[in-house]
Amino acid sequence: MSLQGKIALVTGASRGLGEGAARALARDGAAVMLLARNGDLVRKVADEIVDAGGKAEALGCDVSDYPAVERAVADTRQRLGGLDILVNNAGVIEPIAEIAASDPATWARNIQINLVGAYHVVRAVLDGMLQSGGTIINVSSGAAYRPLEGWSSYCAAKAGLAMLTRSLVLETSGLRIFGFSPGTIDTDMQVKIRASGLNQVSQIPRANLSPVEHAVRGLLYLCDNAADDLTGQDVSMRDEAFRKRIGLSS
Repeated sequence: MSLQGKIALVTGASRGLGEGAARALARDGAAVMLLARNGDLVRKVADEIVDAGGKAEALGCDVSDYPAVERAVADTRQRLGGLDILVNNAGVIEPIAEIAASDPATWARNIQINLVGAYHVVRAVLDGMLQSGGTIINVSSGAAYRPLEGWSSYCAAKAGLAMLTRSLVLETSGLRIFGFSPGTIDTDMQVKIRASGLNQVSQIPRANLSPVEHAVRGLLYLCDNAADDLTGQDVSMRDEAFRKRIGLSS
């Protein structure tokens, strides 16, 4: 795959899937803007991409702050010359707690980042993309469709994001829009999940988690025209047909 000449914006790019996606996009030739709340950490990732021969810049940005998101999108277009791909990945798992024991402010903060924040980024890129075309990938989760104890805010946010993606498909034309469920992958978020001891996901041994690189491969495939027939779908790494399509075994 070659993404030479493409310009990508990746949120939540300081670690995990976002970091992996940013590095892979740059390796395949895209110029990448990395966003994360921790500006120092995300700039370090961008510097490493540049040192490896890629083109990348970074900004500290909290996606729950719409004016900050607007500025980041404008900076991306100005610094890199446009915007072709959005990987809408920023997210948190906290609070991991049953509803009766949950902190209302932390619960609401989850929705503000995982759902409202995702909307903010879509809203900020949409006007430009409707004119020039592009790809929007909203990082979803199996939790959008399956409730799990202790994850009420995360499940609610991801279910809302799935509906946001479907609404976006109905309201636009000429854009490549996907939901993408990466599966249970080995990230820092899983460390917090295992520590909680709540629900069956916390009981999955680390050795049984999928490597981040597998999900990155699936995400990059959606950036290529080979995935055009999947536009409008919520693509899952648990789908055996999709895994086979991108060259992964069961």
